[in-house]
Amino acid sequence: MVEERQNMYKNGIKRILDLIISVLGLLICVVPMVIVALLIRLESPGPAIFRQRRIGKDGKEFELLKFRSMCLGAEHTGSGVYSGKGDTRVTRIGRILRTTSIDELPQMINILRGDMSLIGPRPPLTYHPWPIEAYTDEQRRMFEVRPGITGWAQVNGRKGVEWHHRIELNVWYVDHVSFLLDMKIFFLTIYKVLRSEDNENTGETVKK
Repeated sequence: MVEERQNMYKNGIKRILDLIISVLGLLICVVPMVIVALLIRLESPGPAIFRQRRIGKDGKEFELLKFRSMCLGAEHTGSGVYSGKGDTRVTRIGRILRTTSIDELPQMINILRGDMSLIGPRPPLTYHPWPIEAYTDEQRRMFEVRPGITGWAQVNGRKGVEWHHRIELNVWYVDHVSFLLDMKIFFLTIYKVLRSEDNENTGETVKK
């Protein structure tokens, strides 16, 4: 009975809630998002929205949307995917966006499109920590659900968690996904964002 309710939530109700939340979120945040976009464009050249290929449900690639918080082309300069404290590639408005996690707001469009969920494993880059072909069968289980704006790994260390353990946390979430667990992750995320916890890379998080 418990498993039946879990599957009902995972395969139906969760998506309905995502659609409701993303529509309401976009309606409420449309004006602030326009203001943020203008501030980004005023501070540095380039588009306000940063687009990046990520791995989503069933291992399929999609284009993740974020407010641009770094100078144009930053991903291919300096420390690449890693951005630590004092990274000069991060713009002034970008530091505020990252501290408050406002840079993630455009992902509500990803939720509306069906690429993502509000809660789920964070979608990895197509090449980092490694390409999809390099994941083990057990690790690939994290792609059985839609990736999320926040997830179990994010409230259990976020950017400081080594990738092998991060994937273990993601797989654990896939096996235990439920409405109550999602609510727990949601409120823990708010708590951590307000305290700005685990919001900076402290070094490379992939064991060689």
